[in-house]
Amino acid sequence: MQQAARFWAVIPAAGTGTRMSGDIPKQYLPLAGRTVIEHVLDVFLAHPRIAGMSVAIAEADAYWRQYLLRSQGKPVRIARGGAQRVHSVLNTLQSLQQELNTQDWVLVHDAVRPCLHASDLDRLMESLGQDPVGGILATPLVDTVKSVDPKQRISATPTRQNLWRAFTPQMFRYRLLMEALDAALKRGETPTDEAAAMESAGHTVRVVEGRSDNIKITRPEDLALAEAILNQSGGRSL
Repeated sequence: MQQAARFWAVIPAAGTGTRMSGDIPKQYLPLAGRTVIEHVLDVFLAHPRIAGMSVAIAEADAYWRQYLLRSQGKPVRIARGGAQRVHSVLNTLQSLQQELNTQDWVLVHDAVRPCLHASDLDRLMESLGQDPVGGILATPLVDTVKSVDPKQRISATPTRQNLWRAFTPQMFRYRLLMEALDAALKRGETPTDEAAAMESAGHTVRVVEGRSDNIKITRPEDLALAEAILNQSGGRSL
């Protein structure tokens, strides 16, 4: 009897946060009584369908061990972080070859998206659970978009029809994603997210609409917004 596909979380957390002030990587900044990454890890570890997790950490990371939270009985693996996101994710997937089966699911989530709701995780897994490839959380673009030249002048106003903002988690079959990322790097490409690598490999990626408050911490003002979101939901809706 074939084993049902499992769901594993993959968190690339080797970034240094160059757009944030201070010397602490942004995933370790304080947020609502904890650190940003603790909020991220908690939502996956608390979810009943997540079987385990692997986190990619920079070699010189001096913070991870003091923030390693209780695993709630689930395996938490550590992988070597790379120069960019794509390298970290591929390193993590390759390190799990003895752990995961070809058809298992991996949910790659930014280490600085602390406001993910369990309802979005449920929606992603339910919507894509029978898909041969996978897909991503996203939300339709509502702001007007401008194309800007190097002199900071508007050169065009593209239509926002059919444009969506890509979020995470991005959920794909384990073997397909690992092969797509490896192939992209061998072609000299540096995909900025997993969906781009899958698209480049010829796969059709689905989109699942998620909550717009699944924000990414990139600038100092984002911390206050994230705290307001977490406080409003009582920490997070589980």
